[in-house]
Formats: sequence, C-alpha cells, structure tokens
Amino acid sequence: MKRLRKYLAAATTAAVLCASAACGSSVGASDVPVVPSDGDVTIRLDWWGGDARIKATEQAVAAFEKRHPNIHVDTEYADWTGYWDKLAVQSAGGNAPDVMQMDELYLAFYGSMGSLLDLDKASKYLDLDGMDASLKRMGQVEGRQVAVPMTTTQYGVIVNNDVLDGLGLTLPDTSRWTWDEFADFAKQVTERSGGKDIGAIAPNNGYGLQLWARQHGESLFEGNRVAIAPETLASFLELPAEWARDGVEGSAERWSENTTAAMNDSDFGKGRQAMMLTQTTQITPYAQAAGTTNMTLVPLPQVDPHVKSMYLKPGMYWAISSQSQHPAEAAMLVDYLVNSKEAGRILGTERGIPANNAIRKDLAAQATGTDRTAFDFVDGVRSTLGEPPAITPNGASELDKTIVRYQQDVVFGKRKPLDAAKAMIAELQESIDFNS
Repeated sequence: MKRLRKYLAAATTAAVLCASAACGSSVGASDVPVVPSDGDVTIRLDWWGGDARIKATEQAVAAFEKRHPNIHVDTEYADWTGYWDKLAVQSAGGNAPDVMQMDELYLAFYGSMGSLLDLDKASKYLDLDGMDASLKRMGQVEGRQVAVPMTTTQYGVIVNNDVLDGLGLTLPDTSRWTWDEFADFAKQVTERSGGKDIGAIAPNNGYGLQLWARQHGESLFEGNRVAIAPETLASFLELPAEWARDGVEGSAERWSENTTAAMNDSDFGKGRQAMMLTQTTQITPYAQAAGTTNMTLVPLPQVDPHVKSMYLKPGMYWAISSQSQHPAEAAMLVDYLVNSKEAGRILGTERGIPANNAIRKDLAAQATGTDRTAFDFVDGVRSTLGEPPAITPNGASELDKTIVRYQQDVVFGKRKPLDAAKAMIAELQESIDFNS
C-alpha cells in the first residue's frame, strides 16, 4: 500500500508536469523570443539553503541589479524538503521561478519533463566555456544542456587532527591507502579512546555509492538501467555493518544515530570522530561545528589506486524554467552568478568550489584556513579524474534515502547483504521504469 501511494503521487506529479510542459517541448520560452525586453522586467530566483546562503545570494543579486537596472529579481528560498515540494507544485501549476537552484538527483526528472529551458537557445547571453567540458556535460539531459553546474565538489576524507593528536595517533600513507588500511587505522581511534571517540562512519549516499561502483570497474547507472552488480552493491550496503561489528563506528546504534544527526549533533561535528568520508567542501562547516581549524583533507581509500575513479561532480546547478517569460534576462542572471568574478567573491565557497575555472583560481589565491585546504585538495586530485558518469535517472531521486534504508536493514540483521542489494536494485529499477 505504501508503494502504491508513492507511485500514485509520482504519477500525479508527472502527469501534471507533462501537461504543463507539453511532454518534452519547452512551454513559454518556446513562444517567447530569447532576447532582452525593452523596458523593466521582473524575474524570480529560488534556492534552498540556510542563512549564510541567503545573505550571500541576495548580495550577489543586488550587485547584478546594479549592473542591469531594468532587471528586478525577486528572491525566494526554503529548506531542502520544502524547496522540492514547492517547486513541484509551482512547475505543475505553470508558476515555476525563472531561475532555480537544481540538484543532480532531480535534474533528469525536471529535464526530461521539458520543464527546463534548453540553454543553447540562450547561448548569446550565457557562456558555459569557462568550466571543464566533463563538468558541463553533467548538466545535460537527453542531449540537451538544461542546467549550469555552478560549483563542483570532490569526495574525500576530512581528518580532525585534534582527535588523532589527543590519542597519539599518526595517519599512515594516505596517497594510496586501501579500504582495509583505512578501517584498521579507524579502529585504533575507537580502541585507544575506550569508545569515547570513533574512527569513522561508512559512506551512505549516492555520491559515495557512485564512487564505490567506479572503484570496482562498474557504473551505478547506464541510461535508465541500474548497472551496478548485486555483489558490488552488497559490499557497499554491508560496509557499515562490518565497521559497526569491528568497532570502527562504535556500534550499530551509534552508526544509526550519526546517519540521521544534523551536522552539529553528529560525532564528527562534536569533535568525537577522527575521520569523515564526505564532500570535501564540508570541511569548513565541520570545522566550525567542531570548534577547530586543525583539519586536513586526504584522498578517499581505493580498491585499486591506479584506477581513475574520481570525477568532477556538480555541487549544485542553476537552471531556467521553460515557462519563463523573460528567458534572456534569466540567462543574463545565471551568467553573472556563474561567470562574474564579482559574484564569485560574494558567493564564495558556501555552495562549493566554483565551476568557473578562472573564478576558482581567483578565490583560491585569496583563500585561507580550511577553505584553502578545500581548494588545494580539488586541484591535487585532478590527476585521478576519469570520465563523468551518467546522471541519476528519473525515478531515482530518492537514492540517498534508499541507500540508508537498505543499509539499516543489513546493519540490524533484517536482510542479508546480497538479498538487500537485489531488493534495492529491483526497487530502483521499478521506479525508474515507472517514470520513464
């Protein structure tokens, strides 16, 4: 019954979006010339995020309006969950914001419904040549450029050196360390601290799973097919159970608490965990939460150190609604936010490392502390970058929640790892097929 309600809700949203977007053709913008208006215009910009993001974005918008006095930008924002609920309703009702913040998990859904403007139509006002070609491609859906990566991020290991120093531990050579070496060292943290501190918690999101698949020579998705082998997925789902059993995470209950805790309430945020496998741009907020700048970044453990499994992942995107009545002005705003050094300095790294290479270098030259650490890390791993993977297909937007749910089943003995993997693959594929 729960699955049926989920599918009925998805069907309703998809049907309404399909109707409003003419099932693949851009509405509004297809009938509106992509040229600037003669007089004053008002466009809307919407995003999710906290107070720091609100303040920086509104400051950047004010600077844009000063440069373009005839363009007025109304800003809207919400928390993560509220944002997507609101955007679905607005898009279905033909009232989507002109410019919207977009995430990789939802890009295929909105892009395949025709809800996003084909940005090639606005190329006169929006330049995408300032970023790596592989990063730019991750804004494409069905061969159309429908979103602009505004930032990029990398997965790595944030190390709280205060924890290690307090226990008299020294990191091993991390340049080529394996998962077993990582777990062995993390276990020492828990043992030496008598369980007060823990070493790490296992990766539990789509980005981590994507890299796990790539390290094993596989892909998570290929088009609309779940491509990861059940055995490979099973080893990922079993990892937190192994680490809980071996003491890396303290216990199964402690792992569970950490997977649902807010940053400030997590062990790593409270300075009680030595290493965190996560997006490297999280180093500054974690340092602020833990009250220390004595943090460094080291590479992710590898199955085979010679395989180029890393890639430039968009942190977030800007997209333009296909319903926009002012697509040229919307494109000018996105161009300013992505390509202007003025905007780059205002926005900083709160959303991630800027996708524009010139702005990234400009900010890196001025960065200090943990921000500088993040910039240096991204530059340092470029030799390990491979081709980007396929984006998350329509129907798999709940991937992060799905991973945690199946990991919990394995951790608490409700399913065997391989059974959980097969069930998760079947669930994802069913959802993707339903939404295709």
